[in-house]
Order: sequence, then structure tokens, then C-alpha cells
Amino acid sequence: MKKRYQVLIADDEQIIREGIMDSVDWETLGMEVAGEAEDGEEALEFALRGAVDIVLVDMNMPIMDGLTLMKRLKAERPACRFVIITGHDEFAYAQEAIRLGVKDYILKPVNSGHLQEVLQSVKQELDEQQVQIHYLKQASEQIERNIPLLRQRFCQEWIQGLVDDGNALEQLEFLGLPAGFPVELGIVRWPETASNQTLMKESERQLYLFAIENIVSELLQDTPHQVFREHTELIGICLWNNAPLEMAANIESAVQQYLKITVHCQIEAVPEGPGAMAAAYDACREAVFRDAQLSPLVRRARQLIHDNYDRPELTLESFAESLQVSPVYLSRMLKKELGTSFVGFLTQTRIRKAIQLLNATNLTIYEIAEQVGYDSQHYFSTAFKKVMGVSPNRYRRGDAYQEV
Repeated sequence: MKKRYQVLIADDEQIIREGIMDSVDWETLGMEVAGEAEDGEEALEFALRGAVDIVLVDMNMPIMDGLTLMKRLKAERPACRFVIITGHDEFAYAQEAIRLGVKDYILKPVNSGHLQEVLQSVKQELDEQQVQIHYLKQASEQIERNIPLLRQRFCQEWIQGLVDDGNALEQLEFLGLPAGFPVELGIVRWPETASNQTLMKESERQLYLFAIENIVSELLQDTPHQVFREHTELIGICLWNNAPLEMAANIESAVQQYLKITVHCQIEAVPEGPGAMAAAYDACREAVFRDAQLSPLVRRARQLIHDNYDRPELTLESFAESLQVSPVYLSRMLKKELGTSFVGFLTQTRIRKAIQLLNATNLTIYEIAEQVGYDSQHYFSTAFKKVMGVSPNRYRRGDAYQEV
């Protein structure tokens, strides 16, 4: 059953209140008189206690006049409608009354036909408002249900360079994503999706892709992020904080452990400047395809370095022994496929981790040196300056540095 609109009659004369109640066919209008008040203060208290939709207001009431009552109610119940009923032709109030959203201005003695017409007009406004509220609520609920999809689509368009950087910030707020540009972008590639020889059903393939996305989100639960599916079915990741250095390796390892499939993951920093998102994504995409060409030995070696970079005693010889290959062979393979030596890659890994700690913590330089595998602060500072061009202290102060 449709709710009846609630009407409050505020007039200091009882005979007027009774006359108004008896002169209107409230049921036909879809209204009912919720209450009466003989002064403005009583009317205000009544209206604030319950849901009142329409107030018939006498301008000259004791304690609180009609204009003050309407001002107070407008602030507290902005959807409330007012109809002024007064014994005087007080057009001095007209401008203020219009500002307060008064529907009409009726002189006493009240003409029942005129009042019925005014209330019918008020009802029509309220009905239209209810319809508008209904559709807006439906739209809001629909948007809310589709927010995850809208976030993914936004990220897809952003990395394709289809979203203006200024407009992107507004959309981030609308979608409930962190303000500002992501600091890193990642890609997870499952080679199975690119294979034309797969015997897997499409439903099963999609299930695996969703499972990969869930694993990525769980591993990144402490880092503000958004996972999305690129049109080629690469899984993209926007990161608003730096992920742990070993995150890419952890994603690959977790997918292998739980889904028994092999994926390749790459995470790259987002540079500054126009089109940075698209540029970073292109670089990340190239890197993940290049990464897929690595031999199992080099991939295993790289992951072990990510897992053990904090051990000061790590050497090429001990590392090669754990991989059951000769140091010479391991060194040659690393140089061939990664373009750097064992020591070079280990140093890069340690310095990247040190940069994260310098940016995100208040640890001392000595404590950071220990955490990234250096047993000497001096040795760490020397290695850091060689790679970055500035000392760790100067880097933390924001002095210029080069990409590592």
C-alpha cells in the first residue's frame, strides 16, 4: 500500500485548524493529518519527532512565528513542503517565502476548493520527487553493484592512454580508488591463454584466470591495488604503494603451488609525466614477454636471489652449489639472459629493497644495510652510491638519483 503524505496544521486558532481538517478530502489526495499545533514551537517539535511531508503554516503564531518555523524546518527537513495560510495580505513575506520553497500563499477565510487545488499540486510535486528518488536509488544501486567492473574498465582504458590524466583523478574518487597516480604497474601472464593448442574448455580457462586474480589480490591485501583483465587476457595490477621487492616472484610461486600452472609476473615503476600509465604498462608488458624467454635455471636463480638477498654470506659459489650447477655456468647464463653478472643482479636487488625501506620507513642507514644483506654500513653506502649516484642519506633527503 502506498504511503500517505503526512500533513501538519500549524495555526493558533482552533476553529481554523478544524475548518481546514473538515474542508479537504484527505483520503482522495493520498494524505492524512498527522497532527496539529497552536504555535510555531509546538509545530517544530512535532515535525522533528516524526516524518512530516507538508506543513500548513499560519504566519502570525505566538512564541515562534511562521517564517521562523519554516526557516528552522527547512534546515532540518529540507524535503518538507510549506503552504502559508494567514489572515493578512502580508506580501512583504513573499520573497522570503519563495526562497524557503513555499508552494502557495492562501488568505483566510480559506477557500476549500483553492486549498484542495494547492494540495493537489503539492502532491504532484511529492509524487514526482518520489519517482525521482526511486530511479536515483536504482541507479545508485546499479552503479554500486557494477563498481568492481567499472574499476576494471577504467584501468583498462587508462593503461591504453584513453583517459586524460586530469579526468583520471576525478574518476578515481568516484570509483573509490586511492587518490593520485599508481606508483607501480604489474602484469601477470599465463602462457596458456596465448596457446592455440590448448585442450582446456573456455569455462575452465576463465576459472583459472579468476583464481589467479584472487591469488594476486590476497598477496596484495596490505597494499592499495586494483587488479584488472586486459583485452588480451593479461592480468594487470595498479599499485598505489610499492609492493615488496619479491612480490612478482611470490605471485609466480603461489600460482604454481595452488593452481599447478606457470605464470610470469613483472612489476614496474610508473614514471612521472603525461601518458605515464600507458608508457609504464607498455614497458611492463615488454618485460613480462621477455621474461617468459628465460630458462628454468635463470628463473630459479632469480627467485632464489629475491628470497635470499638479505644473507650477507651469499656468494656465487654457494648459490651455484644450491642450484647444483657450476659457478662458471651459472654466471654465464645470468649474463646471457639477464644482461648482468651474479654480483650485479644481487646488488641491484639489494639496492631496490633499500630504496623501498628508505622511502617507506624511518630505519637508520645501518638497520637498512643489515636488512638488505650488508654486514657493513660503509660497504652498503659505497654500493648504494655506485648504483644511484648519491649516498643513502642524500637519497632520503630527496637529492637527485638515477633509475636502478
